[in-house]
Amino acid sequence: MNEPIDLITSQENPRIKAARKLHTRKGRIAAGALLVEGVRLLGDAWRSSIRPEIVFYAPEMLGSDEGNALLASLQEAGCACFGCAPAVFAALAETVTPQGIAAVLPLPALPMPPQPTLILILDGIGDPGNAGTLIRSAEAAGADAVIVGPGTVDPFNDKVVRAGMGAHFRLPLRRCAGWDDVTALLPAEMAWYVADAHGGAAYDTVDWRQPSAIVVGSEAHGPSPHASGRSTGILIPMAGSTESLNAAIAGSVILFEAARWRRAAV
Repeated sequence: MNEPIDLITSQENPRIKAARKLHTRKGRIAAGALLVEGVRLLGDAWRSSIRPEIVFYAPEMLGSDEGNALLASLQEAGCACFGCAPAVFAALAETVTPQGIAAVLPLPALPMPPQPTLILILDGIGDPGNAGTLIRSAEAAGADAVIVGPGTVDPFNDKVVRAGMGAHFRLPLRRCAGWDDVTALLPAEMAWYVADAHGGAAYDTVDWRQPSAIVVGSEAHGPSPHASGRSTGILIPMAGSTESLNAAIAGSVILFEAARWRRAAV
């Protein structure tokens, strides 16, 4: 690893101040960028051909061989890499135990597929961990895209991105302020199904070979009236006295049932 010639030692450094603004949704939208930290997440972005706009690292905190190898690759590729004093990097990071490397990346904007056959719609999902887990599951189950519907947490929130484990860099995401925008993104013939603990057909009786949108709503409030009115309700049968599943688990179960049907059809 090349040692930094000029170490950033002040939290008032203009580059540090600009990067810290990316902790907010307003800052991310204004800059068209997000801040990611950690060897795994930055490595996923780099392997997905996303070139960082700027890289920050703390030599004393970047202790792993994997982290040093990633930094060396970024430096060799000509990325702008700046060393930071530990206190400066700690002020930049949002994790409890920073790994010593972070980067400013352009907001991912992968194109929507022309003929999607499996879409996940997040309907008022407010918990960042649930939102990120659902995005991760959607990619793993072979969904074509995730639509972030009204009332859902910003998909580029730091906690959402960490829970997504790199899926943000590989799966098209679209934020929609209203349901008309959601509908406009989907083929007219696509069937909509909404996870509903209170009624509907069992999730494993649906013919998931047809073009389908899976709507997962808020745990606290359930699906929105628009989603319920537009979609066919489906439920996951429960044994014993369990009433419902966590939103991320329920959505993942349905996504992988759809994936099972699609594998069987090949």
